[in-house]
Formats: sequence, C-alpha cells, structure tokens
Amino acid sequence: MAVGSRRTAEPAVAARAAWAGTLAGEGRVKPWPWTDTWPVARLQVPRLGIDEIVLAGASGRTLAFGPGHLDGTAAPGSPGVSVLSGHRDTHFEFLGRVRPGERIRVQSPDGRWHEFTALAPRVVDARHAALVLNAREPLLTLVTCYPFHARVPGGPLRYVINAVSVPAAASGTPAPAPAAQEGSDSSGAEASPSRRA
Repeated sequence: MAVGSRRTAEPAVAARAAWAGTLAGEGRVKPWPWTDTWPVARLQVPRLGIDEIVLAGASGRTLAFGPGHLDGTAAPGSPGVSVLSGHRDTHFEFLGRVRPGERIRVQSPDGRWHEFTALAPRVVDARHAALVLNAREPLLTLVTCYPFHARVPGGPLRYVINAVSVPAAASGTPAPAPAAQEGSDSSGAEASPSRRA
C-alpha cells in the first residue's frame, strides 16, 4: 500500500485474498460478496514500491477500491492494448513519479509476469483524444485524471503513460504462453479515455 494513501487497508486485504483465489484457479473471485468486480491482474512498479491489485471494469464503484481494467481492452499482458485507470489521489497517485524507461510489471491470472517499459507521459484532453486499441504486441496504458493535486475533482484532462512490452528474454522472466485477444479490438476501433479517474 502506498505511503500517505487515504484508503484503508481492508479493501486492499480483500482484493489480495481474492487475487490469491484467482491465482489458485478459482475463477472470478469477488473481493466482497456484493460487488460486481473481481481481480484481473496485479500491477507493480518496483522502484516506487507500488503493488496494486487491478479490478475488472473502470466504473466509479470499482475505482473506489482499486485500479480498474477498462472493459473492451486487451487483458493485461495479452496481445493488444490494455488500459488501466485509477484515481489520481489514491491508487494512481504514483503515476506522477513514473519516469520514462521505468520498469512496470503485470501479473496475469495464470501467474505469469509481463514486463513493460514506460514511455514519456502525456497530458491529453479527454474531449478530443482517443485511444487506438489495435496492436499486435502487449501494450499497457495507465490513465488518471490531471492535474494530480487539483482542488476540484473531474475535468477533461488525463495523465497518460504508455508502456511497451519487454521481450521475456530481455526481462529475465519466462515467456508467456500465447493468449487470445480477450476483450481487445484488433479492427482499429477506438475508445475514449474520458472515464473519470
């Protein structure tokens, strides 16, 4: 859990327990019986000590408990573009400290780790920007609202970090098995990054 975070430990504990069940092959394990989300990945930024459980979907309900995986984008670590979003003042507060060339790791439900390298961040206006979702290689896009310390929440600006896949041989991790493009759109369709983060 990030230092200075305003969230409590209980949601993180429940999400980690559900992730453990997912890794054990129990399928879609809900962290709370009443929820409509479940863990889909684990996100780490080693230099910053970040270790987050990523939940399915990017609704306001989901983002209250952790970063979310945007529906309709590739599963994290799979070929295609995977979009993860989180609130700028809690789970994705760390994005402002991610440097170009930073190592980012994502664990998929099969237990495999996928390595990425962060590119330079961008600030985009969600009213005019779109995410291109066609890619053959695994790509990771991390999105949050901007500016980080705004007094009023919301607004159209988004802070975006794209990260490119590091080949398994270069990262020192075993190569992942080929994965289907679950939830990705290889036709070149675009999705708007306008969801609040």
